[in-house]
Amino acid sequence: MKPTRVFDFIHQQKEIYNSLDICFAKKVDGQWKSYSTDDVLNIVNTLSKGLLNYGFKKGDKIAIISENRPEWNFIDIACAQIGVVVVPIYPTITAADYTFIFNHAEIKVAFIESKTILKKITPILKDLPLLEQIYTFNEIENYSHWKAVLTIQGSTTDDNLRKIKSTISENDLFTIVYTSGTTGQPKGVMLSHKNVTSDAIAASEVLPVEKGNARALSFLPLSHVYERTCLYSYQNWGISIYYADNIAKVAEALQEVKPHVFCTVPRLLEKVYDSIVAKGRDLKGFKKALFFWALNFALAYNPRQKQSLSEKIQHKIADKFIFSKWRAALGGHVMNINVGAAALQPRLSRSFWAAGIRACEGYGMSEASPVVSVNHTNTENMMVGTVGPLLKGIEAKIAEDGEILIKGPNVMMGYYKQPDLTKETIIDGWLHTGDIGELIDNKFLKITDRKKELFKNSGGKYISPQFLENKLKESFFIEQVAVLGNHQKIVAALIVPSFDTLKNWCALHNIEHSDNGSMIKNPEVIKKFKKEINTINKSFASWESVKKFTLLPQEWTVETGEVTPTLKPKRKVINSIYEEQIASMFK
Repeated sequence: MKPTRVFDFIHQQKEIYNSLDICFAKKVDGQWKSYSTDDVLNIVNTLSKGLLNYGFKKGDKIAIISENRPEWNFIDIACAQIGVVVVPIYPTITAADYTFIFNHAEIKVAFIESKTILKKITPILKDLPLLEQIYTFNEIENYSHWKAVLTIQGSTTDDNLRKIKSTISENDLFTIVYTSGTTGQPKGVMLSHKNVTSDAIAASEVLPVEKGNARALSFLPLSHVYERTCLYSYQNWGISIYYADNIAKVAEALQEVKPHVFCTVPRLLEKVYDSIVAKGRDLKGFKKALFFWALNFALAYNPRQKQSLSEKIQHKIADKFIFSKWRAALGGHVMNINVGAAALQPRLSRSFWAAGIRACEGYGMSEASPVVSVNHTNTENMMVGTVGPLLKGIEAKIAEDGEILIKGPNVMMGYYKQPDLTKETIIDGWLHTGDIGELIDNKFLKITDRKKELFKNSGGKYISPQFLENKLKESFFIEQVAVLGNHQKIVAALIVPSFDTLKNWCALHNIEHSDNGSMIKNPEVIKKFKKEINTINKSFASWESVKKFTLLPQEWTVETGEVTPTLKPKRKVINSIYEEQIASMFK
């Protein structure tokens, strides 16, 4: 029987796969600690009874503020099967956002990970009148550990729990996901069990791995519905889930776990690609020439195009000496990388596919649970530069102004406490995504920009910042970029250099510098960036060419506020922080 409620996935896992030996795993004190399906079921059922004994009832809200770890899933499943609504919150948001979300969602209890998060929340406790209790995942003095919930005494029996589970409907509210967004105040996206299960099942059906016999690595935040739904799809497919300690430890985890599948965002794949190229640059003589010959072969590769005999031979040579090492760096077993949350540069897609690494770009949004479309690992159902075919059960059409409209069981219930905004966003069952795009061959969805991010120059010409930014980031010297020019005569850009690449270049050219700030002010460095931008400008129309730019001395991070947790630029924040630099470019 197909799961209709999110907690059905774990129960199905026991029935179909006879309980996985490893359902979830994460390192504790340097050693992998794993939980079987049976372990998880025992824990979540006991947690559910503890929460009921505490006094929770259907519709109450619990917050989880934590990095990825099995305890996250325990609370998530335990709440789902008794109708308690989980509100995941990013550990990296501001105190003001914490206050807003806690009060807006009416959070009753919070499960948090660490002292670091406690330090953020403690000063605002006086502003959270509805919060009754904090439990911690780490042992912290004077705070209740999450395991205390396992021992809360009361009248709830196993039979009571079974009856309550049976009352949970696929149409019940499952979670409220607050979108950080690139603009404005967080919005609470209400997702039902049906929304999420339908999306997870459809997503799992395009996975190329063997049911009940595969490993997934997880490192994107579970606070975002993208990674969360991916994990439900893994559970549906009987895939063991391993959590990396953090983003910095992903390379290490890849070697240890040797995953068959994982989800990522383009920014992280860009870093992998840049690292590969940097190692190639360090080679000497014939090895270096061979590397860049193979790289150029990869950059021109078209997965959908039939190869000639000569191309097949070249591909085999490149694979034996170069591409096999790329696969080994990812653990050697990767069959599928799902890439979402932002646009993937086509050159990266071509390169990884040429190397036998199926980097499959997809598209979605929190309001769609979130996956709408994704490229498959077979060439008939993938096209470079697109976000692939729609998932089963989802419809799409393009409005007159180019906006993508979505309909399907994955479309949200609405925005929490915002009925007017819900009516503006979902019209006659169609979700207005705010993204501009097209359907190629009536099959492959292509995203061209965010409707709200398109701007006109002073001459009335439309500019697509996302398109320009993706082209600019093809330079090895450009790490991050924000294109500007709304109602201006020219287009300008704020640029965060790839400092590793730039430092190596400076060393080769005997350019001395004391820090990033002095490096980016060097006339030779500025001259180099002008040359890079002029080269890229050749692929732009005259009105969209970048005429001025400012180099910035530090990377944009979630912690400093310029990017979202999925590493998309927050344009309003960037415009505010760099107001002076922007103004100087348009003088």
